[in-house]
Amino acid sequence: MNTQRFCALSALLITSLISCSESPPIFHANTNPSRLSDWGLFEQSDESLTPTQFNMVYRPANQLFSDYAQKLRTIWIPEGTKAQLVGDELSYPVGTVVSKTFYYPTDSAGNLQRTEEVIAESIDLSANQLIETRLLVKRSAGWEAFPYVWNDEGSEAFLRVAGTSKALKLQDGYSSSEFVYFVPNENQCSGCHVTEHPDGEMHPLGAVANQLSASFTYPDNVSSSQLDEMLARGWLDVETSVTPPPSWRDPSETLEDRALAYLSMNCGHCHNPNGAADTSNLILTGQHEQQVNIGVCKPPVAAGGGAGDRLYGIVPGKPAESILVYRMQSAKPDEMMPELGRALVHEQGVRLISQWIASLPGGCS
Repeated sequence: MNTQRFCALSALLITSLISCSESPPIFHANTNPSRLSDWGLFEQSDESLTPTQFNMVYRPANQLFSDYAQKLRTIWIPEGTKAQLVGDELSYPVGTVVSKTFYYPTDSAGNLQRTEEVIAESIDLSANQLIETRLLVKRSAGWEAFPYVWNDEGSEAFLRVAGTSKALKLQDGYSSSEFVYFVPNENQCSGCHVTEHPDGEMHPLGAVANQLSASFTYPDNVSSSQLDEMLARGWLDVETSVTPPPSWRDPSETLEDRALAYLSMNCGHCHNPNGAADTSNLILTGQHEQQVNIGVCKPPVAAGGGAGDRLYGIVPGKPAESILVYRMQSAKPDEMMPELGRALVHEQGVRLISQWIASLPGGCS
């Protein structure tokens, strides 16, 4: 346990409790509020949207690409309950609420800006536009997903169980992209943001132990493992020794480790032995045993037109001949991968995977 981290956090919490009368979030065990504000997760003013002190802002070691949207992520565990570390997996208690708020920076004219993801613990509403907030709520029967869509004024988000869509236009200083941003329905949220583990329990994607073992700099300017932060808050009862995974953004990591970390976060929730794409026989969680399991010289099972007339998932040394790159570069609904959660092509991700495939030795006979 990081003693400096614990002392700093304790002082911060004591000061906050003395000076602030805000109430903890509200766990709705049986009802689905129509307004996001009914959960009590955020403090909102005309200037900002800020998670309450009872939430832990977090950032996974690797982040899912979502049409260049910025994301503010939080976890809340009710007082008196704890998460359990089972092996290297977290089992959250009933009442846990995980949130992810999607938003875009804006320029002085209000135009949405395309940027890579940054770290933020509060959203400046004068310089950003709120799009949606997704909740994963741990109830007695398991995790349930709730998509909330912000109104145009950014004053409230409303539950949209059937999902919705918004026409957006992003600018990056050189060009602009018009696209339809899709807010998933409840079933689609559940299908992508939770994944089946060997213990039989559902786990939130991104808020699992190895992703939370990465360090984060908190408001008191102390940087520590996010699992240590949970321990300091009393949300865990044992110290952890979980090793953070490589970050696909970290140039000091090997090219292969970065590529596999990217595929694990963006594709592994479906492409695993228990996932929605298990029939593809692709294992993109980083736990493959043979190269063919990640697509090397592997013919497609049922890609149809999504194969782009290419013969193999990955052709070593030839990214342009690889189905994987073709599907990452596509924005067509019947071709693109991932098939949910994006409408735009992630240029940085395509570049990384292409460089990795180009570095692979050998070929396909």
